[in-house]
Amino acid sequence: MTLENQQASLPDAPAPVRTTRSGPIIALLVISAFVVILNETIMSVALPSLMVDLQITASTAQWLTTGYLLTMAIVIPLTGYLIARFPLRRVYLTAMTLFSIGTLIAALAPGFEILLAGRIVQASGTAVMLPLLYTTVLRIVPPTHRGRMIGVISIVIAVAPAIGPTISGIILSALDWRWMFWLVLPVAVLSLALGAIWVRNITETHRLGFDALSVVLSALAFGGLIYGLSSVGEAASGHAPVPVWIPLAAGAVALVAFVLRQLRLQRSDSALLDLRTFRSRPFTLSVILIFILMGTLFGTLVLIPIYLQQVLGLDTLAVGLMLLPGGLLMGAVAPVVGSLFDRFGPAPLMIPGIAAVALALWGMTIFDADTSVPWVIAVHMTLNLGLGFTITPLFTSALGSLPASLYPYGSATTGTVQQVAGAAGTALFVTLMSVQVAAQLEDGATAVQAAVAGVHSAFLVGAIVATAAVVLALFVRKPATVGVEAPEQTPLAH
Repeated sequence: MTLENQQASLPDAPAPVRTTRSGPIIALLVISAFVVILNETIMSVALPSLMVDLQITASTAQWLTTGYLLTMAIVIPLTGYLIARFPLRRVYLTAMTLFSIGTLIAALAPGFEILLAGRIVQASGTAVMLPLLYTTVLRIVPPTHRGRMIGVISIVIAVAPAIGPTISGIILSALDWRWMFWLVLPVAVLSLALGAIWVRNITETHRLGFDALSVVLSALAFGGLIYGLSSVGEAASGHAPVPVWIPLAAGAVALVAFVLRQLRLQRSDSALLDLRTFRSRPFTLSVILIFILMGTLFGTLVLIPIYLQQVLGLDTLAVGLMLLPGGLLMGAVAPVVGSLFDRFGPAPLMIPGIAAVALALWGMTIFDADTSVPWVIAVHMTLNLGLGFTITPLFTSALGSLPASLYPYGSATTGTVQQVAGAAGTALFVTLMSVQVAAQLEDGATAVQAAVAGVHSAFLVGAIVATAAVVLALFVRKPATVGVEAPEQTPLAH
């Protein structure tokens, strides 16, 4: 049975609402999402400074990133329900208020515990923004222009995490770590104020049942998986607080229970996360590729700075500046790729894009102690160029293949997959590196030689996985217009 034939069993899709204010609203949502998602990776370069200033260990400091990812993984599955149930204005203002409060708490934090609390509050707001942005665009932008608009959103989902280390490196070269939050706070407050003025309820809502057990199962499932995957690297070095298999097993069992409950509840349109999105073949295939590519992105974001600092001996500012060209390149090509998608569909963009990702990872397998800085920058730019040509077609194909009533759930699903992929990619790359480094040190290698062998091992596996993903890209097709058409008079859609 095709997805189109199943629409009779879905809840009524909210009708699109005409508005002359949709352009400023989308622009504000894009800027807000960029600011909040930037915070996913902005702490990575700052951890050494925080360890000294707060007198904490590396495993403790890592919770500032792990706690953020955990919160995101727990909250994002709820966003489908929140966006479908509550007005756009209320959801946006709540999200930005939480993010602003969390940023203020972090900036004022006297110690680790308060700083971690601020990061958790920040993440609660961040988790809502990207699904909210996707759902709004899908509801009010015509299908013929969605590729261009999602190209702009690609800057948020890919470039913001990519340049996080660069921004933190620049800030830390001249200022205290608290300035990472003080500099973000005015932008967050301004976005909140403009949202109070501009954002209106341009999408309709409908009443839904709320299942508390689904919330608990979701938290255990995605929280357990993210925590377990984030702890794999520590386990490889013998410093995991608990055996990794415990949170992974608990998360897997809870995930099975969560899925079974959603399948039962969606018969009465009361699921917390409606899984009928996976009845769309383009959506399912795109989600698999999103998992692979976002895992690759986050894995390399962790490994390249380690290589640059431990092998080439560069400082945090130099590392941040070296990663900047790749992030800027991805941002530059995203809108162009969106326009090309609207004209030619996904295959002509994704196949060479994923091939470029694989080529870049193969290039990273030859990194050693004598590799030149220009070569590292060139390979990193190739990786980001390839990701820039694949992310927009993937998200547009995935979400554009769904009926309008499933947009919030599709956005929530892709958001959750991104978080799990980020944790999985980081865990895979760090574990492969750590195991190889330990083996090399036991054989008498120097620290630099061991680090070179470690990154080689991790990038080799990444290159093989990315090469296999090229085959999957051959089957991605441009979706037919399934959802409700949006009004043609949308300022940013032209």
